[in-house]
Amino acid sequence: MGNIVEHFGLNAGKVWKALDTHGSLTNTKLMKTTKLKEDEFYAAIGWLAKENKICKDGRVYRLGWTNLIDKIGEDAGKLWNIFDTWGEMDATYLPKLAGVAPEDVYSALGWLVREGKLDAKKVKPKTPQIKYILK
Repeated sequence: MGNIVEHFGLNAGKVWKALDTHGSLTNTKLMKTTKLKEDEFYAAIGWLAKENKICKDGRVYRLGWTNLIDKIGEDAGKLWNIFDTWGEMDATYLPKLAGVAPEDVYSALGWLVREGKLDAKKVKPKTPQIKYILK
């Protein structure tokens, strides 16, 4: 699967570069510009929010001091509690367990990976499905 920190970091770099090049963009335009899947995009948003590099104004994202800390940080705390109890978890179940929208789960995962609190492993060697695990 490669290194999840490297993967998330590269995707965050793609989002940062697109915003630096084009200015404010909606999530749809950012995903199209960066060619990221929805889960990858939102994980990159969480990563950049943890780094205090991205903010959201209405429907658009732009570079700048983040205004996403409260929301993503709170969601990351909910996920942390789940991982603290279960140890590892497939992202599929996290929205229901945490009471958080799927895109917000991925933002929180990006935040936690950036903090160095989570890692990931493949569920089966030749499948794309991964489990997130505590470091």
